[in-house]
Amino acid sequence: RMTSRHVIKKNKWSIDFNSPSRTGVISKVKNNDHLNPVGYTDQKINASGATQVSDSKLISKRSWNIATGPAKQIPMNLFIMYMGGSSISIFPIMILGMMIFRPIKAMMAYKTTFKMFEEDKQAILLKIAWFLGNLSGIVIALWRCHSMGLLPTSPSDWLAFKEHRKQLEYVIGGMNP
Repeated sequence: RMTSRHVIKKNKWSIDFNSPSRTGVISKVKNNDHLNPVGYTDQKINASGATQVSDSKLISKRSWNIATGPAKQIPMNLFIMYMGGSSISIFPIMILGMMIFRPIKAMMAYKTTFKMFEEDKQAILLKIAWFLGNLSGIVIALWRCHSMGLLPTSPSDWLAFKEHRKQLEYVIGGMNP
């Protein structure tokens, strides 16, 4: 039993399904205690200190969720890039564009991202973690561009009179270098 006091409220009814009659016995409840769920109490609990601690923990957890969000997207982006293949076609190019421009767009709007966490003790650490996650996404996308041959990295890409590098080996199937 939760309390020994009996609170009588209006219009509380109960149905006894264990009665021998088919419809059950409907009666007005005199004791309200057995209608309340387990753990319920009518008394007001004063836990303002616990609420403030709980709120600060939730804010800290939420801020770290936002800060580590870009790093959590990296495995999915790697999988999408793998599934897109290494050929130069519209789908892998769109994936690369998304991989490059999404973090850049997010970094340009970092003030709105961290607006509500400015007074957090760990604000600098949160921003660094968030920035590194976005930067790693850009680096992975640029690596993918390089592996697909989309970045001008040799002198023959810039100068017309230079010969292109000769490919020393060819890989068929599997993964290309």
